[in-house]
Amino acid sequence: VIILLISLLVIIQNLLVGDIMKKRTKILATLGPASNSIEMIEKLIKAGANMFRLNFSHGDHDYHLSTIINIRTAMKNLGTTVGILQDISGPKVRIGDVKEPFELHRGDVITFKKEEIVGYKVADKQYVVSTNYPELLDKVKNDEYIYLYDGTIRAKVIETGNEVKAIVENHGVLSSKKGINFPNTVIDIDVITKKDEIDIAWGVKNQVDYFAISFVQNAKDMQRAKELIGDYKGKLIAKIEKFDAVENIDEIIEYSDGLMVARGDLGIEVPYYDVPTIQKMLIKKANAKGMPVITATQMLLSMTQNERATRAEISDVANAVLDGTDVVMLSEESAVGEDPENVVDTMSNIISKTEDIYNYQKHNKFQFMDEFDVIQSSVTKLADDINAAGILALTSSGKSAIKMSRYRPKTPIYAFTHKKKVLNSLTAIWGVESIDTIKESQASKMFQKMLVKLKDRGLLEDGRTYIATVGYPVGMPGSTNTIKILTPDEINYYINLKSKYKK
Repeated sequence: VIILLISLLVIIQNLLVGDIMKKRTKILATLGPASNSIEMIEKLIKAGANMFRLNFSHGDHDYHLSTIINIRTAMKNLGTTVGILQDISGPKVRIGDVKEPFELHRGDVITFKKEEIVGYKVADKQYVVSTNYPELLDKVKNDEYIYLYDGTIRAKVIETGNEVKAIVENHGVLSSKKGINFPNTVIDIDVITKKDEIDIAWGVKNQVDYFAISFVQNAKDMQRAKELIGDYKGKLIAKIEKFDAVENIDEIIEYSDGLMVARGDLGIEVPYYDVPTIQKMLIKKANAKGMPVITATQMLLSMTQNERATRAEISDVANAVLDGTDVVMLSEESAVGEDPENVVDTMSNIISKTEDIYNYQKHNKFQFMDEFDVIQSSVTKLADDINAAGILALTSSGKSAIKMSRYRPKTPIYAFTHKKKVLNSLTAIWGVESIDTIKESQASKMFQKMLVKLKDRGLLEDGRTYIATVGYPVGMPGSTNTIKILTPDEINYYINLKSKYKK
């Protein structure tokens, strides 16, 4: 009786995870004090989280290691796969300490000193501060703007030289260590700091799946990140949050594995009214290139404290989905919010409902990337045409599943790989569900293992047709060249083979 009850619970658990996996657009949830326990991570996965973000602007290595251990324990407990993204903090420009917060008003003057000082009020309407990147003050010109405190305070430069003076144009309160943005200035500093180099080495050692590189300006920044990870197979995501990154986007894409539309700093670096069109442009370029794109920042921000999202936030998530983003991201909503599970559940529901009107079947929209791309396009079109229940993609490098995703089929793509690392890397890909690893060279055993594993996950629908794709020679990246239609009778045959594989 106990064995039967345990089996029933496993089946129910797999069905719950299976239901969540019906959505195509992925959810990346930032983990923090409100959400980094094993229990909460499991709840977030069941609610629809596909990936987890570790924000290296906060916390030390021991803290993040405990979080990774909790993520992997939750994965094992649920028998599923999620991705881990390490968000590298980058060269965040900040003011130094101040004696006490400044309440600034229009007409006040801030003087930026090159030497390190504790900021103070000089006299009425006169303030002095320092910055952690004093060399940037040599690059600023008169009439350019400096934004403080994540863009809430705007100041116009009126004097340059040994120090920089700027006149405040709106009201705001400025306290220690608040961020500075130079939206009109090409700052040209090393994007990857010494701290970042240490953090990336830590990420390689602990086998994170993705590295998000902050404040990217051009292709050389991504080339440097590639040098730092060496032969490790982690994927590099370029965070687009600076105006010069937008200008250099085509060269950045060539050296990246994916993009993040980082709308927080981007909304300060460019005019706010340009952000929606830039978001659409970045998603379109990523889709055409066949790489994942993450839309981030303030998607459900009000839910950090509130039970329900605003109508505008709901529309924001829905429009990102309709634009074609692969992933939507939660930041403080899931890291420090009052109810992270509710936030992920809300985002999952928005995605699922929006995908009812999604523009699927983009089979004729893109040019073929190579000769094998014809196979991927044909598979997705065939699957949709015959109303297949799923595409079973056995992929060595993950590229064939990524290419299928590019065509946005209505049919779910269930990915099987030879290596666990590849399986994890597909968690950011639209419409692709990472199922399990398979190491076989005989076709009948491949099909059998894929079908049995799908059934064990509660994802195999009785009486439905599936399509399987494999490549020969087995294990050679980019060699997918075989399409197999699996009818209900054939599926029953493979599942009931006497030579059933050992789990």
